[in-house]
Amino acid sequence: MADTPTLSVTMLGAGQEVGRSCCVLQYRGRTIVCDTGVHPAYSGMASLPFIDELDWSTVDAILITHFHLDHAAALTYITEKTNFRDGKGKVYMTHPTKAVHKFMMQDYVRMSSSSSDALFSPLDMTMSLASIIPVSAHQLITVCPGVSFTPYHAGHVLGACMFLIDIYGLKILYTGDYSREEDRHLVKAELPPIRPDVLIVESTFGVHTLEGREEKEARFTNLVHSIIRRNGHVLLPTFALGRAQELLLILDDYWRKHPDLHSVPIYYASSLARKCMAVYQTYIHTMNSSIRSRFAKRDNPFVFKHISNVPHTRGWEKKIAEGPPCVVLASPGFMQSGPSRELFELWCPDSRNGLIITGYSIEGTPARDIMTEPEDFVTLKGATIPRKISVDDISFSAHVDYSQNSEFIEAVKAQHVILVHGEQAAMGRLRSAMTSRYKERDEDVKIHAPRNLETLHLSFRGERVAKAIGTLADKPVKTNDILSGLLVAKDYSYTLLHPRDLKDFAGLTTATVTQTQRIVLGVGWSLVKWHLEGMYGSVEEGLDNDGVPTMRVMGVLDVKLTAEHELTLEWESSSSNDMIADSTLALITGIDKSPASVKLTTHPHSHSHSGEEHSHPHADPEIESSSNLRIQRLAMFLEAHFGEVELHMPDPSEEPEQGESDSEPLLLVHLDEAEAQISLISLTVHSSNEALKRRVEAVLDMAVTTVSSLAESFMSTAPVVVEDGPPAKDKSSTPAADENHDGNKSPEAEEAVADEDAQMAKSEE
Repeated sequence: MADTPTLSVTMLGAGQEVGRSCCVLQYRGRTIVCDTGVHPAYSGMASLPFIDELDWSTVDAILITHFHLDHAAALTYITEKTNFRDGKGKVYMTHPTKAVHKFMMQDYVRMSSSSSDALFSPLDMTMSLASIIPVSAHQLITVCPGVSFTPYHAGHVLGACMFLIDIYGLKILYTGDYSREEDRHLVKAELPPIRPDVLIVESTFGVHTLEGREEKEARFTNLVHSIIRRNGHVLLPTFALGRAQELLLILDDYWRKHPDLHSVPIYYASSLARKCMAVYQTYIHTMNSSIRSRFAKRDNPFVFKHISNVPHTRGWEKKIAEGPPCVVLASPGFMQSGPSRELFELWCPDSRNGLIITGYSIEGTPARDIMTEPEDFVTLKGATIPRKISVDDISFSAHVDYSQNSEFIEAVKAQHVILVHGEQAAMGRLRSAMTSRYKERDEDVKIHAPRNLETLHLSFRGERVAKAIGTLADKPVKTNDILSGLLVAKDYSYTLLHPRDLKDFAGLTTATVTQTQRIVLGVGWSLVKWHLEGMYGSVEEGLDNDGVPTMRVMGVLDVKLTAEHELTLEWESSSSNDMIADSTLALITGIDKSPASVKLTTHPHSHSHSGEEHSHPHADPEIESSSNLRIQRLAMFLEAHFGEVELHMPDPSEEPEQGESDSEPLLLVHLDEAEAQISLISLTVHSSNEALKRRVEAVLDMAVTTVSSLAESFMSTAPVVVEDGPPAKDKSSTPAADENHDGNKSPEAEEAVADEDAQMAKSEE
C-alpha cells in the first residue's frame, strides 16, 4: 500500500564498527533508542555517538541492554547534557544492570575526571542514575500508548538482555551483545517465542568460528600452567565485570584440582570487581542451574578459595612484578591505562612472562596492537621498550561466533536482518554468507549492514493478527473455521470477541437498532411465501408473540402480515441484515409485476354477485384445494409461453342455459388480436386462429405431461373458485398416457408444434 508507514533505523554508533552502540528506531511518530555507549578507542566528545543527529526530546524510551561502557557510558551525557528531559522519555534496564551500572559509571567518572575532556561530573552521573527504571526479564513493559517491550536473557554478562520491542504492532528484536553458549555462570541467550518483523543483531566475529568450550578452557589453563612453570607472571587483561568472573571461576576450579599450584597466588586487580561481587551474589537467581544449585547447598561460588584482591599499597605493581610467579587479572581489557597497562609495561621485557588476551579487542586499542607481536612497544610516558613477553589470544568473549549467530538468525525468521556491532570487513563477510544461505533456499530475507548515520527505511506487508478472547476462545478452532465477533482495535493491536464480552474486556456497552418497514400488500400471503422461498430457500413460518402471521427470512428478517393489505418488515440493523432487508423489499414490491405470478382475474362475462365468488356448496375442500393448485400450475406454464393468462370461472349459483359456453371453467390466452379458449374439463382448445390453436395445443400437451391431467378432477367435482396463490411444484404429477415418461414431448406434440410454426411463418409472409 502506498500509505504504509515505514520503519526508520539509524545507527548513531556501532554502524560497521565496534563501540559506542546507539541504534535509533522511528515508527508512526514514536522514537526508541537502544543502547548509548562510548567508543573505547577515543576519549571526550569523540567517544560519544553522533548524538547531534537526533532531537532527544522526541525520544519515548532509551533501552540499555547491559552495563558495558560501549553500550551504556554515554547515557549520563544524553540525559543531563541534551534536551532529553524536555520530553517524556524514560530509561530502562534490568535490575542487575542498574546495580552494576552504578559502580561502572563511578569508576568511569573517576578515571576521566583527571583529564581535560571529561564529559560530565559526578553530580550529573548521580542525577542520571535516579531516572533509570529497572525491569525484570520476561516482564511486559508499556512505555506509552502503542509502544511496549519485553526483555529476554541474552547471556554475555550478568543482567544482559535483548529487547523485543512492539511499536504499534511492528515487532523488532534488538539483541545487543549476546551469547548462545551456557558458560560457568550464565544462561545462554533465549529465543523469543514471537517472530519479529525486524532483527537487529550483533556481528562482532563475522564468519569466524570459535573453538569449543571444553577445548578452550583446557588450552587456557594449560597455557597459564606452562608460564608459571617457567617462573613467569601471567597477565590477563579483562574488563572488571563479565569475563573476569568467568575466568575467576575457571582458575579457582583448576587450582583446586592441582595442589602443586596452591602456593601460586591469583589476584584480580580491580576495586570495581571487588565492589560488584556483592551484586553477583545478590542476583544468583538470574544465573544458570549449576550456580543456583551450589548456592542452595551453601557453597557460594563467588567466595573464591585461591583468589584474592591485590594489596592496596603504593607500588604494588612493582612488588608483584619482582616477586614469585603469579596470575593477575587486571582491568581494563583494552589496556589503554590502569593496572593492566602498568603491569604490561613492567613485564613486557621479560620472555618468561606471558600475556593472554581473553576477550575481543577493538581496533585502535593497545590490546589489538599487541596481538601483532611487535618487537618494541611505546609506554604511556613515551619510552620505547623491547617486547619479549609471549602473547597469546584465547577468546572467552561472550559473543556469538558465526555458527551460533547464523543459527539464531535463521531461527528468529525475521523479514529484515540488520547487522550492527561489527567491523566493516567482518560485517561484510557475514552479510554475504547469510545472503547466500537464504538465496540457496529461495527465501526472501533482506540482510542490511548500515554505516553510521545511514538511515534504513523498511516497509512491511499490511498483515495483522487478531487475538480471539473470552467466549470465542472457549472452543478450539480448526483449520478453515470462520470466527465472527467484534473486532476491537487498540494501539494497532486487534482483539476479536463476542458482543456479550465487550463490557467485561473493553468496558464498553453495545446497542441494538431495530428497523421496520411497512408496505402495501397487493397479492396473497401464500404467493409472497412462494416468492420468498424461490429466492432464499426455505422460510420459517409461524406466529409472533402477538399472534401475527410471520415468516423469517435468512434467520434475521421477519415478514409480518400486520393488516389485511399490509406487510411489515422487521430486522436488527447491520450491514449484512440491511442488505437482506433491501433485497426482500425489492422482491415483494415486484411480485405483482413478475411473469411467474399468475394474476387470477374474472372474465368479463363471468357471473358474480358484488364481486364475490363462491365454491360449489357440496365441493370436497381437499379435492377443491388440489384442483385449485393444479389450475395455478397449468396457468403458470401457459403464462411462461404466452404472457398473461385469464381464468374464466362460471357462477355456481346460476344454472347454465342449454348451449351456453360460459358454463365451464376456461383459461383464456391472448396473442396479439387472436384469442384461444382452453376448457379445464375437456382440456380442448378453441380458437378462430388455427395457428394459435395448434401452438396452444402443443404447449398444453407439454403442460399436461408436467402437471398431470386435470380432467378427472373437474369431472368428479363441481367448478371451484381459485384464490390468489403461488404456483408450486406438484410432486404427485404423472405423465399422460400419450407422453414419454422422461418428460419429453410426444411425436404428435412435436409435429403439432412444427405445423403450427409453419403456418405462423406463412401468415407473417
